[in-house]
Amino acid sequence: MDNKKKNDFTGTSAEGAGNSHDERTGTGESMESLTNRQGHPVVDNQNVRTVGNRGPTTLENYNFIEKISHFDRERIPERVVHARGAGAHGYFETYGKAGDEPVSKYTRAKVFHDAGKQTPVFVRFSTVAGAKESPETARDPRGFAVKFYTEDGNWDLVGNNLKIFFIRDPIKFPDMIHAFKPDPVTNVQNPERMFDFVSQSPEAIQMITFLFSPWGIPANYRQMQGSGVNTYKWVNQEGEAVLVKYHWEPLKQGIRNLTQKEADEIQGKNTSHATQDLYEAIERGDYPEWELCVQIMSDDEHPELDFDPLDDTKLWPTDKFPFLPVGKMVLNKNPENYFAEVEQAAFGTGVLVDGMDFSDDKMLQGRTFSYSDTQRYRVGANYLQLPVNAPKKRVATNQRDGQSAYYVDHAPGRNPHVNYEPSVLDGLKESERPGKEHQPHYNDRLIREPIDRQNNYGQAGETYRNFEEWEREELISNLVSALSVSHPTIQEKMIEHFTQADEDYGKRVAEGLEKAKAEMENEEKEHTSSIESERAMYNAQRKGHKADPY
Repeated sequence: MDNKKKNDFTGTSAEGAGNSHDERTGTGESMESLTNRQGHPVVDNQNVRTVGNRGPTTLENYNFIEKISHFDRERIPERVVHARGAGAHGYFETYGKAGDEPVSKYTRAKVFHDAGKQTPVFVRFSTVAGAKESPETARDPRGFAVKFYTEDGNWDLVGNNLKIFFIRDPIKFPDMIHAFKPDPVTNVQNPERMFDFVSQSPEAIQMITFLFSPWGIPANYRQMQGSGVNTYKWVNQEGEAVLVKYHWEPLKQGIRNLTQKEADEIQGKNTSHATQDLYEAIERGDYPEWELCVQIMSDDEHPELDFDPLDDTKLWPTDKFPFLPVGKMVLNKNPENYFAEVEQAAFGTGVLVDGMDFSDDKMLQGRTFSYSDTQRYRVGANYLQLPVNAPKKRVATNQRDGQSAYYVDHAPGRNPHVNYEPSVLDGLKESERPGKEHQPHYNDRLIREPIDRQNNYGQAGETYRNFEEWEREELISNLVSALSVSHPTIQEKMIEHFTQADEDYGKRVAEGLEKAKAEMENEEKEHTSSIESERAMYNAQRKGHKADPY
C-alpha cells in the first residue's frame, strides 16, 4: 500500500513533525475544512453538546472547551510601557558611508557596509505610558523601535521620538513609570503624581519642556523623528571604538506636531488615528521614509563640554557633533496579523551585532537587562522562536525546552545528544572572532553616586528660547493646566526649576498658575486632575440626557 493511502494524507510526506504550513489532510477533509488545534475536523461549530436541545452542557465538549479556553488566553500581558503600538515591515538601505567618510573607519558592522545593500526591518511605533487601548493623541513620548534582520543576526535599535529622556539612572525607572501611571487607588490619571516625581528630579526639566510643547503630541507615527536616545559604541576592525548616537529623520513626509486643542478634536472622533494613518499610507503606496543619521564622538570624558556625554537627558550639540547620514529606511508592507507581528514583536537594547558595543551610559545598561527580561515574562522563554522575532539566518544554540518551545535549533548534521559545549562528541563549536575585541579599561572604586557634570537647566533654557512664540505659549498653557491641580509645594518647586532654566519661563508659568488658582476658587471645586478633565467630568453630569428605566 502506498504512503498516501496508508495514512490518508495528501500534500506532503506523512513523515516528520507538523507545522503551521503542513498541507496534509485527513479523511473527508479539504484545504478549506475547519479543524481544532489537534487537527481534528470540526463538523459542528454552531452547537455545544447538551442533554437534550435545552439541557445542560456536558464536560466532554472538547472542541468547545479548547476553543473557549484559548479565547480566554488570547491576550498576553500587555507591556507595562509602550503598550499601545502599530508596526510595519520594510528595509534599510545603507549608504556605505558616515557622512563623507567610509563607514568602515568607525564600525565593522556589516549592515552599514556596501552602499546600496538592503536589510529587512520591522518597526514598532508606540505611546509610552498609556494602556493598550489608550488614545494615540496622548501627550506622551512615542516609542520608535527598529528590528534589523542583518546577515549577522538581529540588531534592535530601541528608542523614542524625542532625543532625550526623563532620568539618567535606571534605578529610578520603576518609580518614574509608577508616577506617570494612573493613581493605584482611584485608577484616575492625576498629573500631580507626575510633577511630584519630576519636582524632585531636576534632570527631567529638559524632557518636560519638550513633552508639554507641541513636540509632546506628534501628528502621527509617520511624521515624527526617532532616536536611539542612549549612547552606544561603534567598533572597527582594529577594536577601536567611538561613541555614537542614532537619529531617524523623516524624509519626504516631514515632521508635524499637534496642539492640545487639535489633539482633543481628533481624539473626539478617532482614538486610533496614528495606527490608521500608518496602515492606510502603506496600503496606498505612500511609503514613509526616514534617514538614519549618527553623531560620533571620541570615547573619552570630553571635559570641554558642560555636561557628561553619556547623560541621556542631554542633546549633543550639532555644531560640534554633526548629523552624519548613514542610510535610509523605507516601510512598504503592513502586517498580515497584528497580534502575531506587532503585539508579539519583542525588542531589546542589548541586541547588537558585531561592530557595535555598549557605552557606560547607566540608563542603557539598565535597559539592556530590563527589556529582554520583560520579553521572557510577557511572551515567554522562547519568544525568539516567533517569526517576527527570529533572525533571518541560521540559528544553532544549546538552549532547550521552556514554555512554548516548538523546535530545537541544533545545527543539521551535529550530534543531537550533545546539548552542551565544549564537547568532542560532534557538538556545536565556538565561532571565529571577526575582528579585534574592544577592551575598555577601568580602574576606579565601586560607588553609588550621581554623575559630576549634571547641568540640569542649561539645555532646557536653550530649548525654551529656541521655540517659536506660539510653541512657548502652548507649552505654558499645557503646563499650567496640568500643574494647577498639584500641591502648592510641588508648584513652587516646578516654578523654581523653570526659572533656573529661563527667567521668563518660570515667570510665565507662575503667572499662569495664579490665574488658574483664581478660576478654581471661583468655581469652588476641588480639582484632582487637569482643569480640562475636571470640567469634562462635570459636563458629562450636566449635559447627560435623562431617560426613564425600561
